Amino acid sequence: MTGSARDHAIGRRLPLIDGPEKVTGAARYTADIAAPDALVGRILRSPHAHAEIVEVDVAAARALPGVAAVVTGADCDQTYGVLPIAMNEYPLARGRVRYRGEPVAAVAAVDAATAERAIGLIRFTARELPAYFSADAARAPGATPLHAGSPNNIQREVHHEFGDVTAGFAAAKLVREATYRCAEVTHAHIEPHAALARWDGERGQLTLWTVSQVPYYVHLMLARCLGVAESRIRVVKPFVGGGFGARTETLNFELVAALLARAANGAVKVELSREETALTHRGRPETEVRLKLGMAENGRVTAAACEVVQRGGAYAGYGIVTVLYAGALLHAIYDIAAVRYDGYRVYTNTPPCGAMRGHGTVNVRHAFECLMDEMAEALGLDPFAVRRANLLAAPCTTPNGAIVNSCGLAECLDRVERASAWRERRRQPAPGRGLGMACSHYVSGAAKPVHWTGEPHAVVNLKLDFDGSVTLLTGAADIGQGSSTVLAQVAAEVLGIAVERIRVIANDSAVTPKDNGSYSSRVTFMVGNAALDAAQKLRRRLIEAAARLLDADPAIVECGDEVFRVPGGQHEGLAFDAVVRAALGEAGPITTSGSFTVPVAYQGGKQRGGAVGATMGYSYAAQVVEVAVDQETGAIAVERVWVAHDCGRALNPLSVEGQVQGSVWMGMGQALSEETRYEDGLPLAANLLDYRVPTIQESPPIDVQIVESVDPNGPFGAKEAGEGSLAGFMPALANAVADAIGVRFLELPITPDKVLEALAKRRRELRLAAARGAA
Repeated sequence: MTGSARDHAIGRRLPLIDGPEKVTGAARYTADIAAPDALVGRILRSPHAHAEIVEVDVAAARALPGVAAVVTGADCDQTYGVLPIAMNEYPLARGRVRYRGEPVAAVAAVDAATAERAIGLIRFTARELPAYFSADAARAPGATPLHAGSPNNIQREVHHEFGDVTAGFAAAKLVREATYRCAEVTHAHIEPHAALARWDGERGQLTLWTVSQVPYYVHLMLARCLGVAESRIRVVKPFVGGGFGARTETLNFELVAALLARAANGAVKVELSREETALTHRGRPETEVRLKLGMAENGRVTAAACEVVQRGGAYAGYGIVTVLYAGALLHAIYDIAAVRYDGYRVYTNTPPCGAMRGHGTVNVRHAFECLMDEMAEALGLDPFAVRRANLLAAPCTTPNGAIVNSCGLAECLDRVERASAWRERRRQPAPGRGLGMACSHYVSGAAKPVHWTGEPHAVVNLKLDFDGSVTLLTGAADIGQGSSTVLAQVAAEVLGIAVERIRVIANDSAVTPKDNGSYSSRVTFMVGNAALDAAQKLRRRLIEAAARLLDADPAIVECGDEVFRVPGGQHEGLAFDAVVRAALGEAGPITTSGSFTVPVAYQGGKQRGGAVGATMGYSYAAQVVEVAVDQETGAIAVERVWVAHDCGRALNPLSVEGQVQGSVWMGMGQALSEETRYEDGLPLAANLLDYRVPTIQESPPIDVQIVESVDPNGPFGAKEAGEGSLAGFMPALANAVADAIGVRFLELPITPDKVLEALAKRRRELRLAAARGAA
């Protein structure tokens, strides 16, 4: 990375600071960590989707030479989970298994062959129970409850109403209702799951290296499940090969590795296969969205009523949050006075769902933008005009209590409309080709942390030492999104130094301050503000030292380009290193700590669950998608995408563009091809051959336009950039397909077989209509 200290750190297209390690292969991921003495861990998984455990006989496995430890559900009687109010999963099943692939027992052995042989020697006996693979089946009268206290297998139901919905529909020129179905999808991160646990029996201490996005939450669950004081645990996050939400909660293999290490009194490495990684899951749930909208003659939405049913899988996980997000994010994008939401999160005998990029909002936003488009067509209105008729006027407070301080959606619409030549091209359609558009938004971090400890929501420490280097210590997990780079840029901008002078150390609980983790796009906004606070404190210390040397009032001393000077003064200024020596002269190295906590006013409405969906800054995006539909094969080719994203201020435009492109690309997978499928609970696409993510062959040119609304609360005005564009792609594509072939699809993904079936149905209907006309 190159660049001079005279450049501003903020707003520069800087390559990510960990880029060299990644592109040269020097980066070490969890599975790469050298541990020659580590035993090999393997997990026995349930072949049943739902069954009572009769016996787990491990005697033969324990007796096998080379086996150091065997653990079962009997070795841990503590549940775990990401939400304190919804912990109902065990590291290894106890009493009952609830999905095929659930961990039942685990072994640690001297090598993989011995571990596999030991797994084969375990005798697992179970009594099968009725299993339910759809939300409807699980909710049917007489269905066996998967968990006590969950009648009809409903984990959580939500009912919110704001404004007079009935009056809103009565006032509408047009009322339409449709039901949309979105398949379950998973993250497909390139790095499979892995963990390395080392137990120090002499000291009773555990060190865990893992792939997590939330090392702090893993720390808490390790202490809970092992019955060990938090002070005796160390969690380290090495490089991570993608997360996308899959790793935003503690996962069973992490706890299993720790249990095995303690049982073996040594080190154990657990590396999951691609299939096991898919079984661990935590993807976006299969969702049915029943949506009703009222629209005035000018395109303004007068009321919305939305019912959502999510197939959540076997355990709670993030389920409560997901179903609340789905309703909360009906708000804060358009100015709608009357909204009713009914949400149901349902337990099923499938792998547990969880958080995935765009958590909670994606499927509902798809339905909303598709139905808006259909209604615009019915009223003879341009889709852009309909969105403009419903724009928020920031600053404002939404009916559900969300506070919106900045909104660049109007400019986003202008940008993609111009860039795509929307008006000209819609007037001259080409056969089989179509344009579609949609809007989306997302939070810049959840306003309330998952665990309410009373501590700041984010903390960053800066250490200045004798060599003039600044070390930034953060618990925030860089999982490829570039958060460490952004934090270094924020600190460098405040201190007036080159980014190259800053070294970032992240995610080692023995060294770095606690951070809640990388989820809900919180790091840039929250941890960025903490870095800003720490840098301002360090800057004050340095300015005080410079003022003494310059014999000047600290209030008039400026720092920039690594020089401290008095504007208009006779002194040419002091070099940064000289001021550092003076500042360190009295007490040695300086450490400053910065923190950030979301003010109570931004922590959500008073309704139950109102904290979910609340944030200090919402991002906004608009996009246009161009498709070509082959009516002979049903194949949909995405020709080009234009997307404008309001990120407040682009601290690093290069990183913002990459994040937006990644969001669009993941949306494309969900729209066209991705789907987890099960046969009697057995996953049918638990690999990257059958689970069809887009490849470079399918990837279109993506024209990214950055819109900067400059949020008053974000660090230097920044908001999130990594999730908000995803939810707009699927409806934009569906609307483009409708423009191309005149058929609207209510299910995702829109695969070639569905296209051919829809075209054949339309031809039959046209022939029937023609026959009736002739008669």
